[in-house]
Amino acid sequence: MASASFRWILQLHKDVPKAARFYSEGLDFTVNVCTLRWAELQSDSLKLAFMQSTNDHIVQKGYSSMLSFTVTDINNTVSKLLALGAELDGPIKYEIHGKVAALRCIDGHVLGLYEPA
Repeated sequence: MASASFRWILQLHKDVPKAARFYSEGLDFTVNVCTLRWAELQSDSLKLAFMQSTNDHIVQKGYSSMLSFTVTDINNTVSKLLALGAELDGPIKYEIHGKVAALRCIDGHVLGLYEPA
C-alpha cells in the first residue's frame, strides 16, 4: 500500500528571486534552485517551493499560507526581514512563554516568529 509523504510547501510570488533572497537572507534558508519562475529552498527538513504568479488575484494579502518559525533572536530577525521588505503586523509581543511576532513578507504571506523564553 502506497503512502503519501510531504514534499514541500508551495507559495506563489510575483518576483521569485526576490522572495528567495528574502527567505535566504532573512531566515537563513538554503537556496537549492532559483530561476525567474521557480525556486526551492530548505531549512533542515522543511522545504519551500516558490512559483511565479503574474495574476494579482492569486497573490493577495489575507489569502495565503502562514509559515511559523522558531528563531533565536526575534529582534534581530525582525530587523533583517523589515530591511528586506517585510511589514510588521502589530508589535512584538512578550508572552510568558516567549516573544512572538507576525509579519507579512514581500508578497503578503504571513510569517509567524517565535523566540522561546
